[in-house]
Amino acid sequence: MKKIKIANIVGARPNFIKIAPIMRVMLKNDKIYPVLIHTGQHYDKEMSEVFFKDLEIPYPDICLGIGSGTHAEQTAKIMIELEKIIIRDNYDLFLLVGDVNSTLAASIVGAKLHIPVAHVEAGLRSWDREMPEEINRIVTDALSHYLFTTCRDAEKNLINEGINKDKIYFVGNVMIDTLLYLKGKAAKVNTNEKYSLKSGEYALVTLHRPSNVDHQHAFKRILKAFAEISKSIRIVFPIHPRTKKQIQAFGLSNYFKNKNFKIIDPVGYIEFLSLTMKSKFLLTDSGGIQEETTVLGIPCLTLRYNTERPVTTEVGTNTLVGNNTNSIIEESNKILNGTYKNGKIPELWDGKSAERIVNTLLENLNV
Repeated sequence: MKKIKIANIVGARPNFIKIAPIMRVMLKNDKIYPVLIHTGQHYDKEMSEVFFKDLEIPYPDICLGIGSGTHAEQTAKIMIELEKIIIRDNYDLFLLVGDVNSTLAASIVGAKLHIPVAHVEAGLRSWDREMPEEINRIVTDALSHYLFTTCRDAEKNLINEGINKDKIYFVGNVMIDTLLYLKGKAAKVNTNEKYSLKSGEYALVTLHRPSNVDHQHAFKRILKAFAEISKSIRIVFPIHPRTKKQIQAFGLSNYFKNKNFKIIDPVGYIEFLSLTMKSKFLLTDSGGIQEETTVLGIPCLTLRYNTERPVTTEVGTNTLVGNNTNSIIEESNKILNGTYKNGKIPELWDGKSAERIVNTLLENLNV
């Protein structure tokens, strides 16, 4: 019996979290031959290996080693190298997750070579085309044959863009599959002892988006809010290399001299999940963290003025505060004094999304 050969293509650490449950399901199915291709768009040997180990997925079958560059350079390099692999190895389907440049590049290569494309996390929209991820989402969705959505809003977005409803499948959220799969393991990690913390007595920060850290005034507004919040609760900040570089470039290191502000090195998925689960609340400009905190029932303040995951604000525990100093402080105070909103878990965020995706593909690929 001929197996379906599926290229699962990733390029950055958030992609690993999303592809992990899908790979696990595929590897258990005797009708599928899954191949994991890592473009190397974001590649740090130590961090990448930690992620594969944490997520309990095999090391990639193919590593393209693309590396950094401008958006155009990176996308073009991925397309060139990926095309060579695809022509050589013959695949039946491309499966893509998320919205990084690797996702965009792979969707174009698949379309040009007439290979069906499946996009996981289809239909998410921030309505901000200054975000490179927004362009990647729109183009990838337009070229995909199977569009797997995390929420009902995403389906509406796709239909409004003229995509045939028959291509759209509401399956839930694979990020949550990974969270629920590894939640027990993360709970056992002793981050409190490692970082001298107490559960529920610190706020956790992630900050890396260019709109926040590449603009000095925006960055300062955020740090002023952090300085005020740190008077009431400890702040733990696993610092992104880009953010660290900009702190030095803008001369903002004075903001971090407060003893209640704890800077730590970037951590792997399991350790970060442990820190999240034991925190009082999150301050972030990440996309996926908005979803994870919603499922964990932990308040999340998103340092952006838009989100491609509105279900986390409408149903979940997330609030958009932008880089407005007063808004950040005001919402943090609500959390600290117990008047912040309660959230609920969105529909189908139940840990079974990968199974739905694989079953849908098997039904439609006539195996």
